[in-house]
Amino acid sequence: MKKWFLFCLLPWVCACTGKQTHDTRADSITVAAYYFPGYHTRDSSELPYSLMHPHDWTEWELVKEARPRFADHAQPHVPAWGYEDERDPAVMARKIDAAADHGIDVFIFDWYYYNGRPFLNRALDEGFLGAPNRDRLRFALMWANHGWADRFPYTGGTPYVSMYDGKVTPELYDKIGDELVAQYFTQPNYWKIDGKAYFSIYDLSSFLASFGSVEAAREAMQSLDAKARAAGLKGVHWNMVVIENPRMPDGTPCEYADVFERLGVNSATTYIIIHQAQLPDLQTDYNQVRDEYLAYWARHRSDYSMPYIYNVTMGWDSSPRTDQTQEWSSDYNFPYWNIMRNNTPENFKTALQMTRDTILAHPEVMPAVIINAWNEWTESSYLEPDTVNGMAYLEAIREVFPPRASSSKP
Repeated sequence: MKKWFLFCLLPWVCACTGKQTHDTRADSITVAAYYFPGYHTRDSSELPYSLMHPHDWTEWELVKEARPRFADHAQPHVPAWGYEDERDPAVMARKIDAAADHGIDVFIFDWYYYNGRPFLNRALDEGFLGAPNRDRLRFALMWANHGWADRFPYTGGTPYVSMYDGKVTPELYDKIGDELVAQYFTQPNYWKIDGKAYFSIYDLSSFLASFGSVEAAREAMQSLDAKARAAGLKGVHWNMVVIENPRMPDGTPCEYADVFERLGVNSATTYIIIHQAQLPDLQTDYNQVRDEYLAYWARHRSDYSMPYIYNVTMGWDSSPRTDQTQEWSSDYNFPYWNIMRNNTPENFKTALQMTRDTILAHPEVMPAVIINAWNEWTESSYLEPDTVNGMAYLEAIREVFPPRASSSKP
């Protein structure tokens, strides 16, 4: 943590002494985008998931079937590149080129592990790692260790059908650690911060429950650190996502900042800005949500003893996951949530600019930004071009964070 503070403080000192410019500091900001791997054909061993849908089913089917659910509702969203299979290296190569050409440095893949094996892994393992231009982007993993329920689509008011539990046993975790190091962390284009492999945990409560206590979870983290060092790395850069209402293994509430410090976490971040902002209206204005998120972290950033990585979210509308034949009601649980409206490319660009300026103004903030998301089409938060806005969201990134030499990034 001290290293990161000094790393972030140095550019500020140099700027004050006239040895480094504001623009040079901006050039050091790493731009990452979350990647949801839900748009490729499944492996037949993905049970019970493969029993509930045809073998060639993907979440594109939800995107295709989405319809306006209320007045002035902008659905469906149609991908300009078509309904591609992301496990194809040629398909992924176009994504990589578009991302790199528009200032994105890293894809952070949502990474799943259920029933003792990887899940939804073919976009990364076959598509990204098989792409001929893979070295144009770095990649990293966010372990999406939450439970998995059938919302493909979900009918409001009915019980959730649980399919997978996000917890793992310590024995399985040890096996997972070996796979992480051998298959991903040691890849030459894996995102490393200060020589450490960036690895993010989505669900703190599930992670703690896997080991039974904060102390046991810390030991598990140290074990993976040791595996990474044995493989020639400097360890693991542990990142944790702040969602809402974390709990200890016994079910009692806990505070993220306190547990993160006890675990020895290296940085904190957010997956999507609605985790720290509200959607009070059926169609809540994007700028209102953005401002509430930024205000939240202006108040709480100093609560954390480790650096925070800011998030910029493109949009939010999970209605494609809902039963399109059912009358809409915001009284139902997720995915019947209120949505963001007015998330135009221009407003998205303003959010990027405000976030960049916040990072530059606060040396304790990590010089990185994570965008939600490259392709969360079923939650209507995507950077990939659609038939309405084309490449406008990517162009906004390029204008605020122009492509730079990767060697200048942490």
